[in-house]
Amino acid sequence: MPQLDFGNPLMIAQIVWLLIIFGVLYFVLSTYALPRVEEVLEDRRRRIEGDLEAAQAAKAEADAAIAAHREATSKARAEAQAAIAAAMQSAQAEATQRSEALAARLAEQITAAEARIAAARDSAMGALRQVSTETTEALLQRLTGQSDQAAVGAAVDRALAARGLG
Repeated sequence: MPQLDFGNPLMIAQIVWLLIIFGVLYFVLSTYALPRVEEVLEDRRRRIEGDLEAAQAAKAEADAAIAAHREATSKARAEAQAAIAAAMQSAQAEATQRSEALAARLAEQITAAEARIAAARDSAMGALRQVSTETTEALLQRLTGQSDQAAVGAAVDRALAARGLG
């Protein structure tokens, strides 16, 4: 290659100047330019790490907030269910109490009605015995012309007892 003809004296001078310029350029770059670039890169790395740490801290804070929200929601749900259960239990107790009071009042009314029915039945049975006796005496008087109150009363009692009414 004609460019690399080392026999030419200009070629050696060009190589020497190449080495000198390369050395000066290397010195200037390594002394001034590269430390600034390294400083910028280090600053950028620190900023990125700081941002990542801030992002991780924010994520941890958000996770903690979400956990607190879930806990508060579950606690509120449990309290609401407990309040509903207490209200249901209270309503059932009140309904039971009203039902028992109504049953007691109805039992009293039934007892009073049964007592009135028994009194009416006893009164009717007394009246039935009297009507039966008077009717039998009147028939006996008409048919035979005589009346025996003791025999008629005993016969009416036997007839009523035979029918289960006495």
